[in-house]
Order: sequence, then structure tokens, then C-alpha cells
Amino acid sequence: MATQPLRTECSGPQTISVVTDLPFKPQLVKAVFRDVTSLHVSRPAAWTAASVTRTVLTEIIDGARSAAAEEARKRLIPKDLITAIDRNVEVEVGSAWYLHSPTFHGLLGEVRNADGALVSLRERRGARTPSGVAGAHRFEAGVKRLLGNRGVTAVPAMVRDLDGIASVFLTALARDAAKVVREGGVKRFGTVGLAVPGEPAPAPLLKDPLFGLSTRRGDGRTVGGNDVLAAVTMQLFGDLRQRAITEAAEMTRNTSAN
Repeated sequence: MATQPLRTECSGPQTISVVTDLPFKPQLVKAVFRDVTSLHVSRPAAWTAASVTRTVLTEIIDGARSAAAEEARKRLIPKDLITAIDRNVEVEVGSAWYLHSPTFHGLLGEVRNADGALVSLRERRGARTPSGVAGAHRFEAGVKRLLGNRGVTAVPAMVRDLDGIASVFLTALARDAAKVVREGGVKRFGTVGLAVPGEPAPAPLLKDPLFGLSTRRGDGRTVGGNDVLAAVTMQLFGDLRQRAITEAAEMTRNTSAN
């Protein structure tokens, strides 16, 4: 199966550029999908998921890079990640990773059970390690490539956190895309709007193009590119969601044209 993406990359110069620019390779994306579903994953779906993950990680890295620049550093450390998330709630993704990272242990707050007893981190993690956490190491090469593309490096702990966030996010994306296929569309769809205190809330968008993804077309055995885009509407919100969808759709158009 490893030769199939290779043939795709050789179909034209534009396709070569688009596919090889993805730090998270389609083969890796399909491996993540196989962890959570037995459905077939189309090449456009793999490309779309890889593109969305790149968009999300780039936004996180850029936020961390800005925090590091304030201290005249080009090497990112875990506190830069915390700052990036504090400043931009849209990048608070892959939250299942936070229970497994020392970076976030002091920030998660206390959780108590029905009897008022403190719930330990071990109990909150659960007996089974989620596949996204177990497979986080697979993303190291892509994360380092993204860091290099943004002109920064990162300490090993920061790379580990970015690996984990990417893996958990993509695993959740795969699960939701499979759910879209099984249910024939998006059954839980919402938007998040930001309002200024003291001012009326903005009117809802009556013709939001994202709602076009709520009804699925296609067979019930294959995850397609639009299924992944529909899953994006469930995982992301705001400008980051729109940018991820736009960049993924553009990439798919470019590869399909060749």
C-alpha cells in the first residue's frame, strides 16, 4: 500500500508540492484511522485530515512562538504552549492529552467524586490509555518539520506535548468522521460566537456554508474528504475552524486537478 501515495505524487508538479508539503503523511493518518474504525479511508480523506492537523498545529506553534519572542527566544518551552492556549481558546484541542502531560498537571484543577473525595490523575485518566496518547510518538517527525517551517525549535518536553496534542486531536477527528459515515451526517452541530460585554450579540448567519456539511452523501463503507470536514465542525470553532476547512478544501482541489 505504500506505493499508492507515491504514484499520486508523481501525477503532476502541483500534486507533488501539495502532498509532500504535508508534515503528517497520509500513511500515518490512515494508521490513526485504523486504530478507531474498520471503515475504508479514501485518499482525499487522508489528505484532508493531514491538512487540518497541520493547520491546528501551526496555529499552536505560532502562538507559542509569539510568547517565546517576548523573551527573545527561538526555542520553545512548555510554558509557551500554556501561554498560546491561554491567549487563544480556539487552539485548546486534544484536551485528553492534558491528563498525561506534566505541563498541564498543575493547571487542571481539582475533581471530586459524588462523595466529595479528591479524584486522582490516575483515576481521571481511566484504566485504558486512549489510542491517541499511546501513539503520540508517531508524530515527532512531523512536529519537528512544522517547527522548522516556522523558524523555531523546541525542547524535548515541548515536542512531546505537540506530539500528544496532534495525536489526540487526529484520533478524535477520525472517530467523529467515522461517526458521520455511520449516522449519515452531523447529528450534533453548533457554533460558538464571541460577544462584547454590554453589546447585543451578533445575529446568526442564516446561510452559513458549514451547514452544508451536515447532510452526508456517499456510501456507508468509506470515509471521504467531506466526512472529515464535517468532523472538523465538531472538533473546532471560530476562525480556526474556517481556516482549517478552507485550507483542506483548497488542497483537495489542487490534488484532484492533477
